[in-house]
Amino acid sequence: MVKYLDETLDRTFAALSDPTRRALLARLGEKDGLSVSELAAPFPISLPAIMKHLDVLDDAGLIVREKTGRTVSCRLTAQPMEQAMNWLNRYAQFWSESFDRLAAFVEDKPWSTQPPAPPNAQTKVQASRSRAGSARGRKRSSPPGRKHRS
Repeated sequence: MVKYLDETLDRTFAALSDPTRRALLARLGEKDGLSVSELAAPFPISLPAIMKHLDVLDDAGLIVREKTGRTVSCRLTAQPMEQAMNWLNRYAQFWSESFDRLAAFVEDKPWSTQPPAPPNAQTKVQASRSRAGSARGRKRSSPPGRKHRS
């Protein structure tokens, strides 16, 4: 993979790792071109904190900010998300194929060839060798205080 693509993916995933930034992107997905004030309105954090989150999103290339007069509006940009989706889709295909093979294996193999035991039937369970040695009771500790030996 080309180095610049790795850096882009790193910035994209780092930006998406924060729930506030994901929520900001979701708001822009609902209505593109919101002003920073409109975008920040539902969040319980300060406007400078929102601006820092927007800086991270802008550095990752996920948004573009445009200034008209004194108003700064934000828009989504698709390219970094497309690259991230392409990267994820390669692995989704791998996992999909793996799960398909697992499902085929499970469907081909019966879990048990013996009929299930009746609910009241007692089965004889043999203790393992490691458990057989621990059947003794626990040692009791001596009472508190000094221990005298005679």
